[in-house]
Amino acid sequence: MLTQSIIMKIEFYKYQGAGNDFVIIDDREESFDRSNFELVKFLCNRRFGIGADGLMLLRNKSGYDFEMVYFNSDGNESSMCGNGGRCIVSFAKDIGVVGQSCHFLAVDGPHDANSFKTEYGEWISLKMIDVKDIEKGPGYCFMDTGSPHYVAFESNLKKFDIIQKAREIRYNDRFKNDGTNVNFINLDNGKLYIRTYERGVEDETLACGTGVTAAVLAAHVTGQFKGSQLNVSAKGGNLKVKFQKSGNGYENIWLEGPAEYVFKGVINV
Repeated sequence: MLTQSIIMKIEFYKYQGAGNDFVIIDDREESFDRSNFELVKFLCNRRFGIGADGLMLLRNKSGYDFEMVYFNSDGNESSMCGNGGRCIVSFAKDIGVVGQSCHFLAVDGPHDANSFKTEYGEWISLKMIDVKDIEKGPGYCFMDTGSPHYVAFESNLKKFDIIQKAREIRYNDRFKNDGTNVNFINLDNGKLYIRTYERGVEDETLACGTGVTAAVLAAHVTGQFKGSQLNVSAKGGNLKVKFQKSGNGYENIWLEGPAEYVFKGVINV
């Protein structure tokens, strides 16, 4: 339990990528206790803390520009977050840790990233892990793109009750222990539309980078489009995924989209 007295001051930064928002802490001196899950949960709380889908620590790591340590808003360290990865790259660039390109370590391994100008402003392009095993079933695909994702095809996303349907999948006998993220997608006029329910947040989020990646690969592997890239519309903004087909899987996968500074502050806890 957090006490009512002030025990420390934490400087933080807030970033968002297509509506996926994150608290980021410059922890190169490793002063943040990464085992304090209650503190992370408090900082991510939208009513009593700062409010975010997740929290990240930027730490030094030998052989890399930095290390990304990611926590879900429930306080637990989690698997890879694609939009989080793009946001922490933008943060590292803003504070002078990296330049236009970088090489960093995350929970699922090394990642490369680049920043570039678009008509929508500066975007961050993040190289994702290769995807080799894709399970295809009636109306769905399941794969790991750094985080596990169940992708289902749904024609009417606007009126769809995502919370109920997603929880039926996330908490079924197969997934209830480790959990899975659940995505519902629809390809229309060459653009992929997506809604995502994230484990660890246990709610719908405005975007999910690993989910967008899984959605594009699911649409491609089921023959819904040809080519090697696709624009995606999430509730919080636009993203793009580029890839190369490799045997039964995919490689050279890049997730692209905005990653923007929102504000910085100091919180007493």
